[in-house]
Amino acid sequence: MRAYREKSFEERMKASTTAKKATLQRFLNRPGADDPAVIAQKARRAAVVAARDARLAARQAAKVAAEEQERAAAEERALRERREAAEKAVLDAARAAALAAEQKAARDARYAARKARK
Repeated sequence: MRAYREKSFEERMKASTTAKKATLQRFLNRPGADDPAVIAQKARRAAVVAARDARLAARQAAKVAAEEQERAAAEERALRERREAAEKAVLDAARAAALAAEQKAARDARYAARKARK
């Protein structure tokens, strides 16, 4: 088994220098902004962003349409409820008037019968 040997200062400096050179070389080897691959990648990214914006706009439009439809349905429901309440009030008034007339007729008949007996 080998014994652990610490690296000397020169070895550490050499390793650091080679690492820095390798990093610099990787940076310098990157394609420039005018490279066709970079331009194509930017175009793909722009297409993805445009598609995302289109989907977002479509979702927003659908949401607005659904809210508008729901609001129209609520207005129609409220109008129908008011109309039904008004019809019910008219029917209740008519029933009350008919009941009152019927009660008055019965009362008048009883009164007439009582008068006839005397």
